[in-house]
Amino acid sequence: MAGWTGSGVEPRTAAEIAAAVRQGKSSVRGAVQEALDRIAAADPRIGAFRKVRHDAALSEADEVAARPDLADLPLAGVPVAVKDNVAVADEQCRHGTAATADRPPEPEDHPVVARLRAAGAVVVGLTHTPELSLVAMTDSALGMARNPWDPARTPGGSSGGAAAAVAAGLVPVAHGNDGLGSIRGPAACCGLFGFKPGLGTVPSGLGRDSWWGLAENGPLATTVEDAALMLSVMAGDPALAAAPNTRPSGLRIAVSTAPTSRGYRVDREHKDTVESVAKVLEEAGHTVVEARGYPQYLGFGAVQTWYAAAAMDAGEYDRRALDRATRRMASAGRTLAKAGLNGARTRRKWRDRDADRFLGDADVVLTPTLLRPPPEAVRWGRRGLLSTFVANTSYAGLCPPWNLAGWPAMNVPAGTHSCGMPIGVQFAARRGQEALLLGLAAYLEAVRPWPRTAPMGVVGG
Repeated sequence: MAGWTGSGVEPRTAAEIAAAVRQGKSSVRGAVQEALDRIAAADPRIGAFRKVRHDAALSEADEVAARPDLADLPLAGVPVAVKDNVAVADEQCRHGTAATADRPPEPEDHPVVARLRAAGAVVVGLTHTPELSLVAMTDSALGMARNPWDPARTPGGSSGGAAAAVAAGLVPVAHGNDGLGSIRGPAACCGLFGFKPGLGTVPSGLGRDSWWGLAENGPLATTVEDAALMLSVMAGDPALAAAPNTRPSGLRIAVSTAPTSRGYRVDREHKDTVESVAKVLEEAGHTVVEARGYPQYLGFGAVQTWYAAAAMDAGEYDRRALDRATRRMASAGRTLAKAGLNGARTRRKWRDRDADRFLGDADVVLTPTLLRPPPEAVRWGRRGLLSTFVANTSYAGLCPPWNLAGWPAMNVPAGTHSCGMPIGVQFAARRGQEALLLGLAAYLEAVRPWPRTAPMGVVGG
């Protein structure tokens, strides 16, 4: 299927680019220039990038090409995008807020960026994130990202710019991070494979205490192979790159299509997609069982955690420079904290006891990733607390449990909604089971392949 950029040529995967560079069949500069050309052609309409590092990326490409170990680099010459909430040396880290206008360039790379560069990747740009990465729609005073499947809709958040860049075929892979669903949600919105590793697998270092250990860095990609390759580099674990080659058998898969809180509804087509995936897995020899219900405290506890994070992060900046929605969320977080409602009890109970009880004797849980298709792309940051709350929780409320648990979780593209938007399903497993999830995703990719980029017929590209 042709990519959204209208070139008529499907963009190469990260694995294909790296292999061609290592074998001398492609140049690093050529691979990077190709990505820069795609960005120049399409990003004015998509808005994935806060900054494109055109000259710096080409200079970086030449440095990679001159490395004596080029033939051994796992990401040799691969153009990558980095979410603008981690440090990239010599670039401002803006965190999606005007409050960082005077921030000096970063003196050194975040550990994840350093690992990507050491593996031969070239950072072509920094992607948009909502202010302080707090919401599931990517707009801020610095710009708005749009969904390549339908530019009238959001690509999700907070890694929305990263997801839009990959789904539009501008880069083969992108860095994102996920505190309450910020990789998996955008991946589902944009038809991508997105992976949140478990606690301690990849260096986090995201703000103050990485939201109490909930936030993780991870990849967004068009293929499981690319995501596993990027994850292996980010984790410093080469074995993860081979995980898609091992397909797990005889799993017990717990299925849930219920929302995490009362008062919400999961779209019928999203439920049907989960059930169809479960049937495929059952036919492959896995045992499918019904998951237990979520504990009643979980949804409200996740909201407490979300607002407490807003209060914590917003406190680092000049309040007058923040968007209205951020100020309101931070204020709500402070008010809840005064009443002892900061989510700490929920995090402790779910991580230490109830997540394991929920999974029971199953190996993996399967759920929808989103409750419904993504909302419109507008300046949500200028809106009030209630409208922002409803917009977030009514479509993106199924991911937080696995951040609270510290477990690895992923979005796997699994279908297309009648409205034309992609549908994703979510899998989660206990800590340390990243390889199992990657193998399971690779099997689904083989038997239920998905379009690698947004189809031109949807966006009229």
